[in-house]
Amino acid sequence: MPLLTDLLPQAPLSADLPALTRLLQQHRPWTVLTGAGVSTGSGIPDYRDAQGAWKRPAPVRFQDFMTETLTRQRYWARSLVGWPVFSQAQPNAAHQALARLEQAGYVQAIITQNVDGLHQRAGSQRVVDLHGRLDQVVCMGCGQRLARADFQHQLMAANPDWQHLSASAAPDGDADLAGVDFAAFQVPACPACGGILKPDVVFYGENVPAARRQQAMDYLAASGALLVVGSSLMVYSGLRFVHAAKQAGLPVAAINLGQMRDDALLDLKLAQACAPALSGLADLLAPGRTD
Repeated sequence: MPLLTDLLPQAPLSADLPALTRLLQQHRPWTVLTGAGVSTGSGIPDYRDAQGAWKRPAPVRFQDFMTETLTRQRYWARSLVGWPVFSQAQPNAAHQALARLEQAGYVQAIITQNVDGLHQRAGSQRVVDLHGRLDQVVCMGCGQRLARADFQHQLMAANPDWQHLSASAAPDGDADLAGVDFAAFQVPACPACGGILKPDVVFYGENVPAARRQQAMDYLAASGALLVVGSSLMVYSGLRFVHAAKQAGLPVAAINLGQMRDDALLDLKLAQACAPALSGLADLLAPGRTD
């Protein structure tokens, strides 16, 4: 089936909701790739501005976390302060609309770059947490996993003077703390082997596990289109799915405010905020479905 852009070669890349809806109706079901823009409506900040530049210092790098004690102290101190806000975040209309579209048979699966688990809490069933989940902690020595909520109690018990600090939330579930001496912060070790405990998420400089990446590719291969929502695609772990879709001849559409890494790869782009755009899409394709 020809793409909408093949039928209307004179049409600009920018599109309205009806044009996006027509394209997606012709190529169901879709895989949806989501980024930080989907969760901003839940109070979780995004990473980049409208031009794709960092809004704050870049996230912690894996090599630094594993080799530098002070980096681990700074990360876990910020996480202790930021976790209460992050853990209380609730799904917003964007998550709920995607769950409705999955229930109606339009969404094959969601590949999310977010680590907040909000897609599952909204009711989506087929979700690949590409970068892991922040509600789990993993030992880098023995592989034991702990619930992040339980580890919070350990952090507070080891650092009672820190739990009363407050700061603005940051995208990775930590907080923007400034003017603080992190050297005194105590980071509990793995209770089983004494190893380094790390949030069970993919840090910068760390690879997405091969099995997880393959599961996402398998979902994409069974889909008729790729819809990118709330991602600038500046990170290759997400951009690779756009490349794979184009190589397979699948149309690629996007809902995103601001600059993306390579708009030329898109067949259509709807420059709107995620929640109203996805809610409008769900209202057109799955009206009345709220379960």
